Amino acid sequence: MSATLTKTARPAGGPDAAPGSAVGQAAPPEKPATAAFTAAAVVARDAASRAGSGLWKATGILAFLALWEFAPAYLVAPSTRVFLPPLHEVLLAWGKLFESGSIQGHLAASLSRSVAGFGIAVVAGVSLGLLIAWYGRLNSVLNPLLELFRNTAALALLPVFTLLLGIGEESKVTIVAYAAFFPVLLNTIAGVKTVDPLLIRAAKSLGLNSFRLFQKVILPSAVPTIFTGIRMAGTASILVLIAAEMVGAKAGLGYLIVNAQSSFLIPDMYAGILTVSLLGLGVNFLLVALERHFSRWRTAVGA
Repeated sequence: MSATLTKTARPAGGPDAAPGSAVGQAAPPEKPATAAFTAAAVVARDAASRAGSGLWKATGILAFLALWEFAPAYLVAPSTRVFLPPLHEVLLAWGKLFESGSIQGHLAASLSRSVAGFGIAVVAGVSLGLLIAWYGRLNSVLNPLLELFRNTAALALLPVFTLLLGIGEESKVTIVAYAAFFPVLLNTIAGVKTVDPLLIRAAKSLGLNSFRLFQKVILPSAVPTIFTGIRMAGTASILVLIAAEMVGAKAGLGYLIVNAQSSFLIPDMYAGILTVSLLGLGVNFLLVALERHFSRWRTAVGA
């Protein structure tokens, strides 16, 4: 009988089974060094994925810059190479303008005019757009007049603004405000009118008055569409200002471009054009960041 008891007391895993390998026993915890290595591998993999995605997105820009660098030497006729310098010559010219402080002065002049006109357009466009969308009678009265001016190109009115306001800062700020006003206005009206009626009915059923309804429902729902108009207005303000500075100005990026062209300083001309492109790109990134900040509720709802 003692032999039988000894036989049944053996571990379930057999005579050679280890004491810690019993069925149901928890696995030993992972070592700290192994856990740290795993976390580092995950972070490295995510970083490599983001870097690969960023490189893929930049492929088009890199290809364009490479074409700009090598096309003047290998793909363009010798007679036209002087009018299309390679990228490195343009960058050298930009560096010289930066060292002399010329590019900073022109950029500051253009920025001050663009920001002033853009700010006026945003305040006026959003305010008037909210009133027109909220009050139907005001929309009926002002809509024909707005349609008339909306279809009149801003640059077509540049001689009028110049004659009335002179060639100083007032005419340039005014034409920028005029060009940026209508994208903000129209998108504000569209944003308010496209708010979901179910949201409005639900808010009214909860007892919200007109002011609270406008503050808590109408305006937040219209913010994405309003910012679409603001981004369009930001682009328009820069483009129209550059054209206005080309016609009559003593400072600004538009003046730099046309003056370099008339003086046959072709690399300087392209340096000014490149600065305008970078300025527009920076303004767009800034407005996109502001849109995300004021539309955080959409991310929270969709999360």
